[in-house]
Amino acid sequence: MDAGPAPSRASCDPPQDRRTAQLTGHVPLKVYLVCASQLRAVHRSAQLGNEQSAGDRLQYARELLEQLREEPSRAEKEAGFSSDVVDRIEIFGPAEGDPESTLRLNLQPQQLASYALAQLVCTYAASPATADRDGSVVLGGPETSVPPQRFTCSRDIRERPGSAPGTGVPVE
Repeated sequence: MDAGPAPSRASCDPPQDRRTAQLTGHVPLKVYLVCASQLRAVHRSAQLGNEQSAGDRLQYARELLEQLREEPSRAEKEAGFSSDVVDRIEIFGPAEGDPESTLRLNLQPQQLASYALAQLVCTYAASPATADRDGSVVLGGPETSVPPQRFTCSRDIRERPGSAPGTGVPVE
């Protein structure tokens, strides 16, 4: 019987950093970090162009990846947040024959740690710049012979990020 995540003393309340949201030329971003064995949204900002521009899709994906790699702020750490996304993960645009919305990684998605994959899926699925119209994200690896997979950031993934590797559905 699954009783959910273990009890934690971490508050998991994302800090409210009002100054970053007010910086000129900065765009608000939402990334998913790990707290008490679950994923929780944290709001950050970055200096980027128009979020709705399809041409900037890869730029946004890379900025979101950078935000996930970034060390949590002091306030985020104090609230119990961390990230499992490591520096060796890179992101690229679609390969020939992929759906236009595909984001390809330098590793097969299933090779990532489950929490890191869950963080990527939920962060990309929450961004209008990287998600498909249905709120899912299409991820693939470096091997173009392996079709990319569609991932959705479900409540189950947010509550049990360890279940992420088996959640992709092949895209044809």
